[in-house]
Amino acid sequence: MIEALQEIDSIRLNFNNDGRLFLNLTIAFIMFGIALELKPDDFKKLFRSPKPALVGILSQFLLMPLLTFLLASALGDFITPTIGMGMILVSACPGGNISNFISSLAKGNVALSVSLTAFSSLGGLFLTPFNFAFWGNLYLEFGAKTADNALVQSLSVDAVDVLQTIVMILGIPLVLGIFVNLKFPRFTESVVQWIKRFSILVFIALIAIIFGSNFDLFLKYIKYIFLIVLVHNALALTMGFYTGRLFGLAQRESKTIAIETGIQNSGLALALLFNPDVFPQDLPIGGMAFIAAWWGVWHIISGLTIAGFWSGFSLKSTT
Repeated sequence: MIEALQEIDSIRLNFNNDGRLFLNLTIAFIMFGIALELKPDDFKKLFRSPKPALVGILSQFLLMPLLTFLLASALGDFITPTIGMGMILVSACPGGNISNFISSLAKGNVALSVSLTAFSSLGGLFLTPFNFAFWGNLYLEFGAKTADNALVQSLSVDAVDVLQTIVMILGIPLVLGIFVNLKFPRFTESVVQWIKRFSILVFIALIAIIFGSNFDLFLKYIKYIFLIVLVHNALALTMGFYTGRLFGLAQRESKTIAIETGIQNSGLALALLFNPDVFPQDLPIGGMAFIAAWWGVWHIISGLTIAGFWSGFSLKSTT
C-alpha cells in the first residue's frame, strides 16, 4: 500500500489556472451564501447559551485536529507524509457549507449549527492557518515516520501564507454577505435559499469536474484513499457526538456537534493546495489533493447517511 501511496504523491492533478480561478470563485460564492444567513444574534447565541457552543468549538477546532494528528501518526508506517498532511489540512478547515442542512435532516439543533457555522467561518480565518501550521509541523517532526528531510522542509507550513489566501476567499465574501444581510434584509430573505442551493450544486459540480478531469487516476488509486477518508470521517463524527454526551449535552445538541465536526470545508483545502503561494506546484502533494477531493464527496454521503439514521430516532429522551 505504501508504494501505491508514494505513486500518488508524485501525481499532479489536471487542474489549470482557469480551474484554480473557478475553484476560488466557487468557495468565495459559497462563503457569501453562508454569510447571508448570519446575523449578530447568531454570535450572541454563543454567549447566551455558551456550553453547547463551547463544546462544539472545542470539538471542531481542538479535538478534531488532535484526533487527526494521532490517527495520521498511528498510520505512519502505512501512509506517506503528504497523505497525513492532507488529513491534517482537512481537519483544520472550518465546517462545510452543508452542515446546517444536514443538522436539520438529522433533527439536530439547527440554531446551534448556525451559531457554530458563524464562529467557524470567522474564527477559521485565524484558527485554520494556526491549526494547520501547528499540527502539520508537529506531525512532520514526530509523526511522519517515512518522511525524508528534504520533503519535510519543503512541506513546512507558513501560517501567514495560508491566512492571506483564506482572507481573500473566505474573509472578504463573509464580510460582504453579512453587510448585505444587515442592509438589505428583505432582498436577502428572498434570495438566500436559492443562493444556498445553487452554491451546493456548484460545489458538487466542481468536485465532479476535478474527478472527471482525473478519472483514470481516481479509478486507479481511490481504493487506497477510500478507507483512509472513511475511517477519518467516521472517527470525527463519533468523537463529536460523544464529546457532546461527555459534557452532558442532550442528544439533539450532540448530533449537531458531530455533524459540525465531521463536515469539513474540503473545498477550502483544495483552494489552498492549488495556490502556488502556499504550496509550490513542484512539491509532490498529490496525496493531499486526493484526500481533500475525496473528502468533499464522502462527507456528503456520510452526512446524509447519518442524518437519515438519526432522523428515525425518537427524541423523547433528550438527556
